[in-house]
Amino acid sequence: MSEKTIVYNDGSAYEKMMGVWSQLLGTQFIEWLNPKDGQSWIDIGSGTGAFSAQIAQFCSPSQILGIEPSEAQIEFARKRSMAHQVTFQTGDATALACESSSFDVATMALVLYFLPDPAIGVNEMKRVVKPEGIIATYDWDVPGGGLPHEWLHKELRKRGIEYPLPPTAEVSRMDELEKLWNEAGLRLIECKQFRATRTFTNFKELWDISMKAPAFSGVFDDLAPEVISDIRSTVESELTESSSGSVSIHAHANAIKGIV
Repeated sequence: MSEKTIVYNDGSAYEKMMGVWSQLLGTQFIEWLNPKDGQSWIDIGSGTGAFSAQIAQFCSPSQILGIEPSEAQIEFARKRSMAHQVTFQTGDATALACESSSFDVATMALVLYFLPDPAIGVNEMKRVVKPEGIIATYDWDVPGGGLPHEWLHKELRKRGIEYPLPPTAEVSRMDELEKLWNEAGLRLIECKQFRATRTFTNFKELWDISMKAPAFSGVFDDLAPEVISDIRSTVESELTESSSGSVSIHAHANAIKGIV
């Protein structure tokens, strides 16, 4: 959408916005994967550890390795309470420092569209997974308006205000995901769309959390106070429908899984 980029260097801010959303999807995603107990996992792009914590809680894993490029995110993740021990380390999703055929399951949660070349990331997942292992991802359906921020993106588009999106956002389309998995030679490929709803106590809570998100901090820094105020009042009137003042935001993500 613009030359602005999204940089995740604040674990706490990420957790309040996207970490919560990630876990809303994560429970559905894990249920769909239906993994066996006692498997070894690699969670690529583990961020604040939101999804890693769910693997630990629901999957009785023998091992979990979380790979994340941001040291700030890893620092936050290491402070999480986990049902099973998780090892977090800095790393590149397109050049994993792991031996081939090391894991039973490789996942990317809300990560694939941040890779400059998603195909390289998929092939790296395939490389580090054992034969008959699972490779899976889910990403917000960016072209289909599935992002949790779509309510604000829509208003920014109306005003011609540029905002950053993941660099390869188009890969979040279901047909693009399926194409990638097929080109990687994976078998028994399945796709599914997951939906999530998050309710905020009031619009102020939603707004304050959103303004700290990396996707918007740089955008609003460049806008005049009166423009920001007008944007806020416009979207608040559109979203606040409940007599209690609560605001519910809907989002959806596309997921895919395949067997090595």
